[in-house]
Amino acid sequence: MNQPSTATIPAGPVDPVSTDLSRILRALKLSGLKDTLPERLVLARQQKMGHAAFLELLLADELSRRDSRSATLRAARAGLDASMRLESWDDAEDLSYDRMLLSDLSTLAFAEAGHSVLLLGPVGVGKTHLATALGHAGIRRRMSVHFTRADKLFTRLRAARLDNSLEAEMRRIAAVDMLIVDDFAIKALDATETNDFYEIVVERHRRKSTIISSNREPAEWMAMTADTLLAQSAIDRLTQGAHTLVIEGPSWRQRNTGNQRPTLDENKETRNAK
Repeated sequence: MNQPSTATIPAGPVDPVSTDLSRILRALKLSGLKDTLPERLVLARQQKMGHAAFLELLLADELSRRDSRSATLRAARAGLDASMRLESWDDAEDLSYDRMLLSDLSTLAFAEAGHSVLLLGPVGVGKTHLATALGHAGIRRRMSVHFTRADKLFTRLRAARLDNSLEAEMRRIAAVDMLIVDDFAIKALDATETNDFYEIVVERHRRKSTIISSNREPAEWMAMTADTLLAQSAIDRLTQGAHTLVIEGPSWRQRNTGNQRPTLDENKETRNAK
């Protein structure tokens, strides 16, 4: 009479990442491979990969992970909101803008040529989102990017004057591949801020790309500065060859309430009436 087998039946699939392998991967700073190694082993068996092809696949995974991690860190240092990307842009039907121009901007040809971008429109139409999204695209191209609100930029430069670091701060601003200045000309610029605006534009003109978002047209900016001559000189340089994207429509904050926001022209008429 045959005796029943006493062999132990495995309770489930064997973990392909052993303790020793985990230790080696950790020592080589390749711990991320553990996340995809099981499925890659299955793929290798299905496709009957050779050792060299399998190694290439694993290293490509690791390179992709490192690039993604690097981009995330550089975007955070640049001051970019992680949620504001081109793929998350709310292209609502009630927004009016040049979609072909936005498509062209997404190629970053403007940045490679050192051209500026002006994003204009009333409050809430997504200017900040698009400016940030272009910054993320620049990060993926390994460009240096810095995002700042206009008021915070000028406050930082004012503080730099107090500790004698203004020259170094200006050099950093001039050197960044893509400078994004959000909410420009919401508030009037005093004499110092007007001078700083002029210096930044002159230093970056035809060398580096500057993206500015504003709910005022460039023609209105001079009235918001303390020195018309300096402002005119800066604005003339900034707008020369600039790509201007005007977005009209309701604020995204109001789209679900039915309250329509004024257009850029209506904002201008209201300000002039005052």
